[in-house]
Amino acid sequence: MGIRLGDNQYGKAEVRLVHITRDTPVHGIKDINYGSQLRGDLETVHTEGDNGTCLPTDTQKNTVYAKAKEWGGVGAIEDFALKMARHFVDEHEYVYGARQEVEEYTWERIATGEGPHDHAFVRKGAETRTAVVTKDGDSEWVVSGFSGLTVLKSTGSEFHGYPKTKYTTLAETDDRILATDVTARWRYIGTGVEWDKTYESVKALALEAFAETHSLALQQTLYAMGKAVLEAHPEIAEIKFSMPNNHHFLVDLSPFGLDNPNEVFFAADRPYGLIEAVVERDDAPEAGRAWETVPGFV
Repeated sequence: MGIRLGDNQYGKAEVRLVHITRDTPVHGIKDINYGSQLRGDLETVHTEGDNGTCLPTDTQKNTVYAKAKEWGGVGAIEDFALKMARHFVDEHEYVYGARQEVEEYTWERIATGEGPHDHAFVRKGAETRTAVVTKDGDSEWVVSGFSGLTVLKSTGSEFHGYPKTKYTTLAETDDRILATDVTARWRYIGTGVEWDKTYESVKALALEAFAETHSLALQQTLYAMGKAVLEAHPEIAEIKFSMPNNHHFLVDLSPFGLDNPNEVFFAADRPYGLIEAVVERDDAPEAGRAWETVPGFV
C-alpha cells in the first residue's frame, strides 16, 4: 500500500489590517480581514520537515502589511488580492499558486451639524464585502461577493401549492413576511473589471429584484436576483446564493381577545429553511479552480 501527499496549501489566516489615508485633512479608512494561502513545491516540507521551500506564514502576514504601505493603500479588495497573488507567485520560484481571500468592513464618516466629520467614523453594518482570488501559474480567477445582507418584505410574498404529508403542519398563505440574510458570490470572466463600481451595481440589482419580485417562494426570488445580475453584467459568469428563510410566525392573540391581521409576529432564529442555488450562463467558461475552498455553496 502506497502513501502519498495530496493537495495542500498553507498560509496566514485572518490578518487584520486597517489602512488610514491621511493625504488630506479628510481621512479615509479601509478595514479588511485578509487570508493568504500558497501552493508550491512543498513535498519535502510535509514528508521530511525540510523547510527550504516553505515561505513562513509570518512572512506572508508581514508582506500584506508592507504592500498596503508600498502600494499607497488597499484600494478595491479584488485589485489588492490580485496584486498579492501575483507577488507571491512571481517573486518566489517555489510558489506556483496562491489563494487570497479578503473580507472588507465598511466605515462611514459620522454626520455632524456641519456635515460628515473629517476623521470620526461609524461602522456600517449592512453587509461584509468579500473577494477570493486564486492564481495557478498564469491562470487567475476572481470571485467577489457579500455576506450578512439582511433584507425583509412585509408583504408581497406567498407560499402555497406544496406537497402535503401526514407530517405537514404548515398552513398555506397568500400574504407572509419574507426575510433572509443574503450571502452571494459571483465569478468574473477575466480580471479587467471596475471592481468597486460593479460591486455596488450587483448589490443594487439584487436588492431591487428582491423588492420588486412578487414572491411565490424564496427560490423564485433568488433566481430573479441572479437573473437580474447576469442580464446586466456580461463580465459575470455565474452567481451563487445562500439564503436562509428567516421565519416570522403570526402570534395567536385570540386568548387575549385581540385580532391579529398580520401585524404581530414571532421572529424565529432556528430552525430555518436554507435555500441555495447557482444562477449561471449556459455559455460561461469553465470555473477552473475559482471555487476551490470557497465553502458554504452548492
